[in-house]
Amino acid sequence: MGRKRPPRIPRFEYVGLHAYSLTICTQDRHSAFGDPILAKGVCTQFLHIGVDYGFEIIVHCVMPDHAHALVQGLREDSCFVKFVSMFKQRSAYAYRSANGHRLWQEGFFDHVLRDDESLLGVAAYIVNNPIRAGLCRTLAEYPFLGSSRYTIRELMDAAQIKPGRSRP
Repeated sequence: MGRKRPPRIPRFEYVGLHAYSLTICTQDRHSAFGDPILAKGVCTQFLHIGVDYGFEIIVHCVMPDHAHALVQGLREDSCFVKFVSMFKQRSAYAYRSANGHRLWQEGFFDHVLRDDESLLGVAAYIVNNPIRAGLCRTLAEYPFLGSSRYTIRELMDAAQIKPGRSRP
């Protein structure tokens, strides 16, 4: 029996100036992003779809069988669900055309950040994923992460921050 689609928060619109942590897994957790061309294409799609749908990509990181992002709405009409839907659709098109298979599993996992949660702390958690997974020793070695807000140097500095809530 397959996994059920992760639930969304009841009565929350997912529209506006909110920040979200996002994880999307490949179909059957297949290591589709072992292909560097596909992985780079997904990185590019995060940035393009962010512009198109009014989201800043604070950080994105593509792992072999899933992708992470921390995004923030830039407009009152920035719709997170539409952003994710279009990202999945556009990033999967070339993959399906080439091999006839689905790229992404149904649904996605999200977390709406609260006011007391540190954006840089969440970004640090995301960018440290390749190191924790043993894919690289330093972030400078990992080509499948980026940001529309921060440079790689700033992300490397953020990686030193402990994830969690900001202090008063």
